[in-house]
Amino acid sequence: MSDTPHDPRLSRWRLVLGGGGDDDGLSPSLTDDELAMDRALEALYDSDRSGGLGSASPKVHRWLADLRRCFPQSAVRVMQRDALERLRLTRLLTEPELLESIEPDPQLVATLLTLRGALPARARDAARQLITRVVEQLRRRLTEPTRAALRGRRAPGRLKHRPRLAEINWHRTILKNLRHVQADRRTIIAETLIGHSRSSAGLNEVILLVDQSASMAPSVVYASVFAAVLGGLSSVHTRWVAFDTEVADLTDHIHDPVELLLAAQLGGGTDLRRALAYALGQLQRPERTVVVLISDLFDGGDAQRTVDIAAEIVRRGAQLIVLLALSDEGRPAYNPQLAAALAEHGVFAFGCTPDLFPELMSAALRRDDLSLWAARRGVVTARGED
Repeated sequence: MSDTPHDPRLSRWRLVLGGGGDDDGLSPSLTDDELAMDRALEALYDSDRSGGLGSASPKVHRWLADLRRCFPQSAVRVMQRDALERLRLTRLLTEPELLESIEPDPQLVATLLTLRGALPARARDAARQLITRVVEQLRRRLTEPTRAALRGRRAPGRLKHRPRLAEINWHRTILKNLRHVQADRRTIIAETLIGHSRSSAGLNEVILLVDQSASMAPSVVYASVFAAVLGGLSSVHTRWVAFDTEVADLTDHIHDPVELLLAAQLGGGTDLRRALAYALGQLQRPERTVVVLISDLFDGGDAQRTVDIAAEIVRRGAQLIVLLALSDEGRPAYNPQLAAALAEHGVFAFGCTPDLFPELMSAALRRDDLSLWAARRGVVTARGED
């Protein structure tokens, strides 16, 4: 930053004209907020010089988040339209031969979802096709590992001879008691009951709280697919709740991840207190419930109330997990202060890759020690500053 005193009028001209590496320190001094605005403008409008965003760059959704944070809504709309042209997404979506040749991925879906309000009408059907292709690819990749991990809760090799009613294996029980058939009464006296042993019988409620801020866009993509997979399991009742500064329960769409994604409103603010308060109100059987908050914890609401409500969820007996990211990278930027405050109440926060998520959910439903689980898998648990 230059030593030149800050002058708002000069700063505005500096942002309009851009800067370079050869200004000999004559550029006006910029505040931190103005520097963030300058970086966002440079990435879009000086892309030839700076390397810019790049059509497949994972920086795109971070840039979009900075855009909304730094500029008024009217300016954001203009810059998003410019981004569509400069990223060549409009051409990509309107030329069938190009559309068929690309390999879609979750990052591209995240970008399309964030920019969809600026897409021309002729490109929206193509965008939906791309989103559907990615969702189906992810669903094929993630369904069986998720089912296998959650089936592991039953432990089918271990039989239980004093099972509860919900645990009785009626086929094995009948075979075991065939010698006690009473033909005249057309019944069997079941002297011996056989059932499956479960690590945590009946713990079958999952509430997914999904942060819709632009920085979380790739996590929203994966979360929608996992919600659909979990929603197809008879042993788990899954609720999908999207939030920004408001809360929207989209559980009715849970079996169609494309509809979940299209119903999400990416790019708003973040009020964690509202989301956790909603989950608290949904706790019918806390001891059978796992609440998964998918957020980087950058909270625009009352942070202390957020911590208080999280502590109340735990106090009532529910399992509360914070996933700072659900993405292939699995190592997100996050709010370390809020992560540390939550950790004091036994709420673990960490990034998770999609491949580990099924195992994580299985461990959570068994009520395993998640800090030990994370340590065994090499997952770094957030407890404050790294």
